[in-house]
Amino acid sequence: MHRAFVLWLAIAALAQTPAPEQSVLHVERASAGDLEVDGELRGLPPGSTRYVRYEDLLRLPQEKYTVRDDSNLGGTAEIQGVSLETLARLFGKTASDDAMGGLMVVAICYDEYRTNYPRDYVAAHHPVLVLRINGETRERWPKSENDGPLGPYLISHPFFKPAFKVLSHEDEPQIPFGVTRLELRRESVVFGAIRPAGDWAAGSAVAQGYAIARQDCFKCHNMGAEGGTMARRSWRKLAEDAEKDGARFRQTISNPASVTAGAKMPAHADYNDATLDALTAYFRTFAGRAR
Repeated sequence: MHRAFVLWLAIAALAQTPAPEQSVLHVERASAGDLEVDGELRGLPPGSTRYVRYEDLLRLPQEKYTVRDDSNLGGTAEIQGVSLETLARLFGKTASDDAMGGLMVVAICYDEYRTNYPRDYVAAHHPVLVLRINGETRERWPKSENDGPLGPYLISHPFFKPAFKVLSHEDEPQIPFGVTRLELRRESVVFGAIRPAGDWAAGSAVAQGYAIARQDCFKCHNMGAEGGTMARRSWRKLAEDAEKDGARFRQTISNPASVTAGAKMPAHADYNDATLDALTAYFRTFAGRAR
């Protein structure tokens, strides 16, 4: 065989060899603990769900921190894992020169709780997909607050310091447990689903309510295909409640158990009148919209 042709075959083979980070994206699930990834994945069309095995995640660039302020971990704990920024850079489509390629990360849990990690949050808090806790792999992790599994994955931070405050809502740590799936998405698409119609000034009640609802309410309540469905109450239903009986809507936010016996929604007793007014004004903008 001609040497030039052999060289050409070798170059062609190298060109077809997937990058190391892409080779861990499998078409089929190998175990229940595989991490699902989807969204805007490099070299794949939308809707191409892939699976990353736990052992492959452990081979990606790791970070290790001592954490003292994560309620899921019950005090001081050492965590090891892969930063969300690294995962977005390795797997996501590159559309700009920022660290995450213009994408945000959406974490989805086994109970349909959903947490969004926009780029400004990632830059401020450096969230990490946790793979080891105190050196232990996930089969030896402690239980969650509801006595269920913390795994297959959870997300934590090296240290959390609030980066913003809107009225009496302060930036909250986004630390879900039971994470089964990560999606790499466009912020404009995800948050566009709940952006209020019209042109609202940054200091208006509606704009303030949107900023709060985007970080808090969107984790458990959905607008169509976007947002969590854990609460089983859609954005439209919340809008109807706010429009129909504003006082009851406010009470549901500040003390849900006083309105619905056995409610699992966390109380927001620290929200002042202005904060409750802002949320009510924001959700009312969705009342009566075409479904």
